[in-house]
Amino acid sequence: MQSRAARIAVYDAGFGGIAWPVEYGGQGLTPAHQEAFSEEVAQYPHLALGDLVSVGICAPTLLDFGTEEQKRRYIPHMLRGDEVWTQLLSEPGAGSDLAGLQTRAVLDGDEWVVNGQKVWTSGAQWSELAVMVARTNPDVPKHAGLSMFVVDLKAPGVTIRPLKQITGNDEFNEVFLDDVRLPADCLVGAKDDGWRALLRMLMHERMAIGAGTGGSRMGRDMFTILRDLARERGVEHDTGVRAALLDVYVKERLLTWLGQRMRDSAATGKEPGPEGSLAKLLNAIVSRASSNAGMLIGGAGAQAWDASARGAGDLAAAFLQSPMTAIAGGTSEIQRNTIGERVLGLPKEPQLDRDVPFRQVLQNPLRASQKG
Repeated sequence: MQSRAARIAVYDAGFGGIAWPVEYGGQGLTPAHQEAFSEEVAQYPHLALGDLVSVGICAPTLLDFGTEEQKRRYIPHMLRGDEVWTQLLSEPGAGSDLAGLQTRAVLDGDEWVVNGQKVWTSGAQWSELAVMVARTNPDVPKHAGLSMFVVDLKAPGVTIRPLKQITGNDEFNEVFLDDVRLPADCLVGAKDDGWRALLRMLMHERMAIGAGTGGSRMGRDMFTILRDLARERGVEHDTGVRAALLDVYVKERLLTWLGQRMRDSAATGKEPGPEGSLAKLLNAIVSRASSNAGMLIGGAGAQAWDASARGAGDLAAAFLQSPMTAIAGGTSEIQRNTIGERVLGLPKEPQLDRDVPFRQVLQNPLRASQKG
């Protein structure tokens, strides 16, 4: 978890929300100013100032779909770091097929009552608020009955359980929502229009991951780190190591150029498009190539290390962590489907339940519990 104090200090010094509107807590400057600052900060890899989820994903989504009151209430605190946000999207039975989510939100007077379970929620145990998508109408096809909400993670009925990963870390969580009551003004956008908002959120997520629009360029120069490591280990002339380093270099340069193109496009006001899926996919490919090269350079010491050595276990941790980049934020398979359909013009994957009322979808627990 990044240092919130550091983020607040940077914001208070005038370097937070550089290209965001002044009325929502930003500095009102240009994307070029943000780019210049991000390039300078990238020289200090230990100084992680971006907040990919809060600033790169949730804040742009609220800017697109939130009410004026929501934008003025929440976005300034996101930019400063006073409040950390996460996303309540994936569920045990709805990961790649997010439209099949089961969490329900039912209007009761002037409140929404939410019941359901979310999983793989990044940083939920450190977050105050979340953007959540829930089902508000089970009597229409699955894409048509979703709505987006702001959820207070400290509200009664919210239970957060960290999930231990293979790396030993626990930044992912499962979140249970049991009769959680939300005020009516927590609705983001229109009722039952959550799928459109969700698609935009996913585009922002892919932009933040692939193009660094969350305000950070972390992990964009693994080649230099690996090259220096190869020299330190005395294997820089090994042909296998050189081939692996070249592979990382080429892929990183491609991702850097694609990210620059995406940021330039966004600066002109163009809405995020399928290039976000290209960047997300390439980011996962770079991560795998970098972690594989690290294990090759590290040799046996990357798998069994001296605990007293500087950076002991870092290469193994990176190797174990790298598969996550091909899953979080939409799997690589989903990105390839998007690229195939929206870039190459290939036919869509068959979806037999797309036009069926959600309550009638086979193997849907709602059929048994809410039949009739």
